[in-house]
Amino acid sequence: MATQPDIELVALTKRYGETVAVDSIGLRIPAGSYCCLLGPSGCGKTTTLRMIAGHEEASEGDVILGSENITGLPPAARGTAMMFQSYALFPHLDCVDNVAFSLKMRGIDREARRTRALDMLKRVHMEAFAARLPAQLSGGQQQRVALARALITDPQVLLLDEPLSALDPFLRIRMREELKSLQTRLGISFIHVTHSQDEAMALADLVVVMNAGRIEQAAPPREVFNRPASAFVAKFIGGHNVLPAAVARVAGAGPLVAIRADRMSVQAGGTGEAGATSLSGVARSVEYLGATVQVGIDVVGLETMSAMVPEARFDAAPVRPGEPVILSWRPEDIHVLGR
Repeated sequence: MATQPDIELVALTKRYGETVAVDSIGLRIPAGSYCCLLGPSGCGKTTTLRMIAGHEEASEGDVILGSENITGLPPAARGTAMMFQSYALFPHLDCVDNVAFSLKMRGIDREARRTRALDMLKRVHMEAFAARLPAQLSGGQQQRVALARALITDPQVLLLDEPLSALDPFLRIRMREELKSLQTRLGISFIHVTHSQDEAMALADLVVVMNAGRIEQAAPPREVFNRPASAFVAKFIGGHNVLPAAVARVAGAGPLVAIRADRMSVQAGGTGEAGATSLSGVARSVEYLGATVQVGIDVVGLETMSAMVPEARFDAAPVRPGEPVILSWRPEDIHVLGR
């Protein structure tokens, strides 16, 4: 297999008039990585993807693929391929001709392009549906055809714009497993835009959390979850309580700290003064989630806190909404936020 290239974004910026959609971001994605651009709507993740693809012109900065600056190249000359959120399959063409379309545009003869298209359909387990029209396929089957069409040009980087958002929850989980398996087999970089924290954590080697056009953190998923770089990351990733360092009794720390909800203990009863690693509050909500129970706790002067308690532990000492509780944690479970 040929050596795959790194991709690097250098001070990449996109402005729409006075609005800055992407604000001078810098990012290096190692060759063969599965990278997820993660963030809320309007954070700049799709605009970033479209600038990498060449479907959006960069206002400033560069996109570097290996040793080549591809910023000014048209989409077809970049060595990238993009799979759109809508899949954008041609309704009047069968699966083979949909997949083969880009080869037709390049002047490749019919027999050669159809042979190649059938091979790509086999890679995504869709050869049995080769003669069907898109309307005769399920959402998951349409997605596989769109993947085959994107991959037929042998791209060095595959770009995916929220590819799972149109699928039902069960199929979404199954398809993300297939995406990861396909990326591993092909050995090329996938850059995948999503607003789903679970999706990014399950798929990515590199999670890039974006906010207001900037990158808040770029790191492996375990690092993002266990050591969020900012209060925004801790809150957006979920599963964390963010509170002032002074409240958590952390001397010499920055203004804020994070504590994972599954490292919190909650006990019914006491309304007395909280200890050095605990707070008094009132249970606000109790949600049964199967293996765990999530307890929301109101603490005066703070945002609602949460504790994720194993089912057996909760059953042994249940709490109910409206009851006074003590929320506690171990000092070693406190993570000081960088900014």
